[in-house]
Amino acid sequence: MAKISLENWSEKIRDPEIECMSREEMKALQSEKLVKQVKNVYENVAFYRKKMDEAGVKPEDIRSIDDIGKLPFTTKEDLRENYPFGLLAVPQSKIARVQGTSGTTGKLTLASYTEKDVDVWGECVARALTMAGLTEEDKLHVCYGYGLFTGGMGLDLGARALGCMSIPMSSGNTQRQLMCMEDFGATAFACTPSYAMYLAEAAKEAGVVERLQLKAGINGAEPWTDEMRHQIEDTLNVNCFDIYGLCEITGPGVACDCIHHKGLHVYEDHFFPEVLNPVDHTPCAEGETGELVFTTLSKEGMPLIRYRTKDLTSIEYGKCECGRTLPRIQKFTGRTDDMKVIRGVNVFPTQVEAALLSIGEGVAPHYMMVVDRENNLDVLTVMVEVDEKYFSDEIRKLEALKKKIELALKQALGVAVKVKLCEPKSIQRSEGKAKRVIDNRNL
Repeated sequence: MAKISLENWSEKIRDPEIECMSREEMKALQSEKLVKQVKNVYENVAFYRKKMDEAGVKPEDIRSIDDIGKLPFTTKEDLRENYPFGLLAVPQSKIARVQGTSGTTGKLTLASYTEKDVDVWGECVARALTMAGLTEEDKLHVCYGYGLFTGGMGLDLGARALGCMSIPMSSGNTQRQLMCMEDFGATAFACTPSYAMYLAEAAKEAGVVERLQLKAGINGAEPWTDEMRHQIEDTLNVNCFDIYGLCEITGPGVACDCIHHKGLHVYEDHFFPEVLNPVDHTPCAEGETGELVFTTLSKEGMPLIRYRTKDLTSIEYGKCECGRTLPRIQKFTGRTDDMKVIRGVNVFPTQVEAALLSIGEGVAPHYMMVVDRENNLDVLTVMVEVDEKYFSDEIRKLEALKKKIELALKQALGVAVKVKLCEPKSIQRSEGKAKRVIDNRNL
């Protein structure tokens, strides 16, 4: 199936009444929901009642969405301390399902959903699938993991709400993924960007790209660059879309970008976004980068007030070319907790990825950052895969490529970097979230 050009793209909006609502109408809707939600958590969640009392805030102090700054924050640590069901606003008997983070340290970050929460989740993902051009006639190949991780289930629920076929492959076994994509006639696929790149490489090597009927990729769960999106699109001949979400808020379906790729539209009728200075928590100006904070306006089972996501982004409120008036958050520059400080300079994996992809021929989009401390100085080594022909070529050409990469990274990061060139496929591939950083410092 041929990639659809922007000129030939047919804009589809699943819920125009909400997605194209005026700012005044949306503010009124959000205010009504926030007032009810604050009263709800104060009366039914001991954790929030205690936090609000300590902050000197009562439900009657919250009269509109403009008062949200009076409310206390919620953090991932709060969720862990109240694990597993300490933040429920309903009896456990009303919980229809639970989902959890894929974290490897400490307790799970567990989220609980009522039947209504599940329905809202599915509807939000259906909005995203519609943005990606899908209809009830499509077949969505889901290679996100299922289980407690929200990726697989979220896309499955969205396909159900949209009315299209779901192919619940889960992750792993790439050759089987490609076989089923071809045999079942999948028209869209959903997975992490790093695995999408892996699938694209495998499909190209197997010579099956032309036999696939794919038109769209729905990719998220980790930061990625426009350069990486273009590579996936060009290899598979598809349009790719960035879907965003986090388990604590609902899972994938909190936001998604449209065909214009000028930010991810936030479904603010359910999830109220704030972008705040991560140091003093004051609101950032429109277009200014800060930490993304969400309040769940509709959630019944485990509503969260001002949840600090640790994701760094900016927000814009102008009407999009697609016709939607939903605010747009920009691609994440990183997270406050995966940012590495190298000799006083803030470094994010996405900066490394963008620099590598800008080099073009000879460099593959697979890398690993290794941070060490030598003689009390931080040392960043970036392992980079290069095309096979460079390893069979003259040494001077390999050295020239290495210097080119070092220069590009120094210009992008503002700090000198050691580069280690690696043979193709020598850096471990990921079928879930890509692990990009190894920090060997004892900080």
